[in-house]
Amino acid sequence: MDKAFASSGLAPVFPFSAIVGQDEMRLAMLICAIDPSVGGVLVLGDRGTGKSTAVRALASLLPPMAAVIDCPYHCDPLAPAGSCAVCDGLRAKRRKAGALRSETRAVPVVDLPLGATEDRVVGALDLERALTDGVKAFEPGLLARAHRGFLYVDEVNLLEDHLVDLLIDVAASGQNVVEREGLSVRHPARFVLIGSGNPEEGELRPQLLDRFGLSVEVVTPRHLPDRIEVVRRRDAFERDPQGFVKHWAAADAKVRTSILEARERLPRVSVPDAVLEQAARLCIALGTDGLRGELTLMRAARVVAALDGASTVDAAHLRRVAVPALRHRLRRNPLDDTGSGARVARAIDDVLPPVA
Repeated sequence: MDKAFASSGLAPVFPFSAIVGQDEMRLAMLICAIDPSVGGVLVLGDRGTGKSTAVRALASLLPPMAAVIDCPYHCDPLAPAGSCAVCDGLRAKRRKAGALRSETRAVPVVDLPLGATEDRVVGALDLERALTDGVKAFEPGLLARAHRGFLYVDEVNLLEDHLVDLLIDVAASGQNVVEREGLSVRHPARFVLIGSGNPEEGELRPQLLDRFGLSVEVVTPRHLPDRIEVVRRRDAFERDPQGFVKHWAAADAKVRTSILEARERLPRVSVPDAVLEQAARLCIALGTDGLRGELTLMRAARVVAALDGASTVDAAHLRRVAVPALRHRLRRNPLDDTGSGARVARAIDDVLPPVA
């Protein structure tokens, strides 16, 4: 385990490498951790299949991030001027004193509960300062806390409509705008949105569904050895969290290294026109609306290529990400009750060249 995590005093988190199965979910989360522009992950399936565990496990193995001291949004000290009003104010004060002071912090993972009020989500007037000091000050909400990290929404398909609208706006702009009670605040709010839910309990609004870059399905393991191994590992972790984390530290370190190397390699990975054509043909065959499908497919395939150490995206990379990138973008076909994942897989075999 990295010293930064070992000395942080935080409660041990179940290791990412110790999660049994759920390969599609783990790959999707790795993709979005390497390139947040992919657009987040929607995880649909049974309860108790490790959805929230995977989110926290991934965040815990990411290297600590540099954050500006005294900025409530923990901005990157290398972010350009104009991206945060608080940081701009700090720069103005420290013009003669040098660069902004920064410190390292763990990547934030913020839960957005279903019953959260709008004030709690977007932020509101700091009543304590208003009453004691007579100052109108902004108290940041959950969106501010999630900046540069993960915002996790369990049962996202049951989220109230007004909160769905908020998430759609912020996900599109990367900024949270609050204008109420005499306040006018705009602050950065870029995060990896992770949503989970059981589709049998309600459908997700199409506008929010389209904002998720990848959609994965998880099921309770049906293979007997896998079920036994899940129970064995969970029991071992709960009996001796420190020892279990130490046992899996080397495996998690390899994942952490692969993330860092993929981030460094990603800008140099090229996408040939032939691959772009294959992605477009696949989306046309499936009848997806708009171009977000092709964009997500291209970005996710580029990340997979970076993870593989490749310098160029090929059809094999498209195949690995096509189902999670496109399954939630299909129109309903009343004459075809085949699952969306199976429809994408069928189109892949028809459109993309076979892997040698």
